[in-house]
Amino acid sequence: MNKKWFVLTPLAVFILLCAFLLKGLFSDPRELQSGRVNQALPDFDLPDLMEPQKRWTNADMAGQTYLINVWGTWCPTCLAELGYLTELRERGVTIVGLYYEQGYDPDFGDRFDLNALQQEVRDMLARAGDPYQFNMLDLDRQFILDLGVSGAPETFLVNGEGKVLVHHTGDVNERVWRAKFAPLLGE
Repeated sequence: MNKKWFVLTPLAVFILLCAFLLKGLFSDPRELQSGRVNQALPDFDLPDLMEPQKRWTNADMAGQTYLINVWGTWCPTCLAELGYLTELRERGVTIVGLYYEQGYDPDFGDRFDLNALQQEVRDMLARAGDPYQFNMLDLDRQFILDLGVSGAPETFLVNGEGKVLVHHTGDVNERVWRAKFAPLLGE
């Protein structure tokens, strides 16, 4: 009896390994498996990037369908998608910016210059288009981590009940919009 298991164990491991590799072979490497899809957007209470005395919360967006676009001035792909996102805003899509401050880490003694960042943002949006209703700043990255963000750009489609319908990693362009977002918005 022990010899039988001794012979079958390597075969079972081989079959499991083949199944795992076969699944990976046919998966889309650009697709990020997000634990947030079909779940409630995490609670947030974040300052406005341009008017830090103003704060934004989930309640401010209740009942609306909107995009949250994670972006930064340091991100070349974010710059590339601003034009298309601006077109979407002109078509009536509500887009909220979530600024990802990459270069700041207080644990390493970094200093944060809000005025310099605001000027960089104004300059970039003036050049490339401004798709955002407003921009939130998540300096401690708690909301970004709760969303499962791994970098920028990333875009989330949130419905009127506050549920995340899509989590897209990479730029949003016409092809991506038609494939992932438009069908859920009835376009």
